[in-house]
Amino acid sequence: MCYNKGMIYLDHAAATPVNPKALEAMLPYFTEQFFNPSAPYLPAKHVREAYESAKNDLAHVIGAKGVDLVMTAGATESINLAFTALRAFPQAKCLTLTTEHAAVLEAAKSHNYELVAVDKNGLIRIDDLRQKLSDDVVFVSVSLANNELGTIQPLAEIAEILRQARQDRLQRGITLPLYLHSDASQALSLMDINVARLGVDLLTLNAAKCGGPKGVGALYVAHGIKLQPLSLGGGQERGLRSGTENVPGVIGFAKAATEAKAHLSSHRKQYQKMAEIIRQELETIKTPTPDHNLAPHTSIVSQNDKKVNRKAQAVRFLGNPKHQLSSFVPVCFPGLDAERLIYRLEMRGVLVSTGAACAANKGAKSHVLAAIGLSDSEIAGSLRISLGSTNTLENVKEAASIIADEVRHEYSRIVARGHCAFRESPEATAEDEDARPPQRRADATSCPEKDNGCADVNEGYTHV
Repeated sequence: MCYNKGMIYLDHAAATPVNPKALEAMLPYFTEQFFNPSAPYLPAKHVREAYESAKNDLAHVIGAKGVDLVMTAGATESINLAFTALRAFPQAKCLTLTTEHAAVLEAAKSHNYELVAVDKNGLIRIDDLRQKLSDDVVFVSVSLANNELGTIQPLAEIAEILRQARQDRLQRGITLPLYLHSDASQALSLMDINVARLGVDLLTLNAAKCGGPKGVGALYVAHGIKLQPLSLGGGQERGLRSGTENVPGVIGFAKAATEAKAHLSSHRKQYQKMAEIIRQELETIKTPTPDHNLAPHTSIVSQNDKKVNRKAQAVRFLGNPKHQLSSFVPVCFPGLDAERLIYRLEMRGVLVSTGAACAANKGAKSHVLAAIGLSDSEIAGSLRISLGSTNTLENVKEAASIIADEVRHEYSRIVARGHCAFRESPEATAEDEDARPPQRRADATSCPEKDNGCADVNEGYTHV
């Protein structure tokens, strides 16, 4: 289904529409100004000037210079390029958080690495970082803002810890470098970023998250840091990223980032209002009552879920708004099937996700939500709501009402049937089958309570 004005889009953390001004700036470089910026004639030199000017504009957004940026095909490439700083130190170690994006975690796995823990809100545990910051650590990667929770990490504090560690090492004659990398993909359009204030050595940026075109990214590289190219060729981007420059993409990225920075304050205030509307509406959802055949405070999550020992909550907001991007409203509905809920919401014109698009596409359990202590049942019932340029106060109010209505419907369905929350029983109705996401219909007949009367077994399904 293509997005149209009748749909309410609440997944801006996955992708953003291209800013109209960015699109307008890009268009001439697809047609009239199509020249290769490395060619020797004057029209090509003009394209080169436009390209370098765009890099300078983009760098200015983060308090850097154009020469400090390496343009890439997106955040994943930028992250992998940043990790090449480790290649000169094959015995060295890198540290990263348990909640990092898959691109960071997979890049770390190519090296000797260790994971730093987070608290229940996704904030780095500084004590764990200090404990694991051994003398052989060369590279630390901490995202500025998490892609599922929106949690903002205290990068300046982390940078100061690393600065003190460098100083201590030098006094003891240890000359290994210690670099701080951060993935700022989610933060660029929502935070005032300055590389000097943050204290980072390497910073990943992504056009697709701030109103720019997809397939364009950048890596800020502080002076003196030696990286190795991922691909070889004509030596563009200081020899670190060969290939003909993506002129329209970089120009669109720079324009989108510049526009985002110009409206940071107003956008943050608007998203805070929208987020509060969503929270207030969802807070009206009550835990199932005795009238619905559940005793007071009876858990609606699986009895087999050893990690959960809470009174029943119909709604649980994730993260701490004080340390969270204003556009993020991650929420958990314990005991519900979020995939089914997403499908029902789409049928009513509301688009949301369960978390990172790449993980959701593979049907993988969120490692981020597991890292903050959520049970399998809670993870299965979690949504990531993320606001952006397509939203208004009016359509957010409408979407919040629809989400609350569908959540109530799902809880009522579960309680009324008194059976598996996610199992198609013999009494399943046509409505149940229509609301089941197509990819789940064939495999949704499993249930963990085989010994208690259910015929099938499959971990992660919930009972009442």
